Amino acid sequence: MTTYEIQPDTADEQLTAVAHATLPVDEIGPWLARTYGMIAEVLARRGMQPVGPPFSRYHRLEAGRFAVEAGFPVASVIDASGDVRASSLPAGRVARTTHVGPYEEMEPAYEALVSWIREQGGRPAGDAWEFYFSDPQVEPDATVWRTEIVQPYRAS
Repeated sequence: MTTYEIQPDTADEQLTAVAHATLPVDEIGPWLARTYGMIAEVLARRGMQPVGPPFSRYHRLEAGRFAVEAGFPVASVIDASGDVRASSLPAGRVARTTHVGPYEEMEPAYEALVSWIREQGGRPAGDAWEFYFSDPQVEPDATVWRTEIVQPYRAS
């Protein structure tokens, strides 16, 4: 059983370049791979570079479907281009943890974050997001993939 270290933090608003989709779980991985490439191309054409790793944010809909926002942190607001548009990750109180291993085994990390927030007398405030520090196309060994999960919360 993995033990997750939870780090409280105060996040600044982070500008992002993103795309959105509503997808069943089995289509998320392929969509993310295409989407990160598409957004990287849009940024390169504008002479921009991401200022952080790729991320995604999921909102659970009906069983097995998610509204997904995915992209990169950027230093300035971008103009929309095709499916790519400006967005941001919110400022405020957050709890962070790092999961090492396959994506499909991250649920205990989410549970640890929510448990820690409740132990502090708080409650989750909105959807969490994930920063990906490992590229499955470069590192095929899923046991070493690193993903930071960030959950915003409010004190009760």
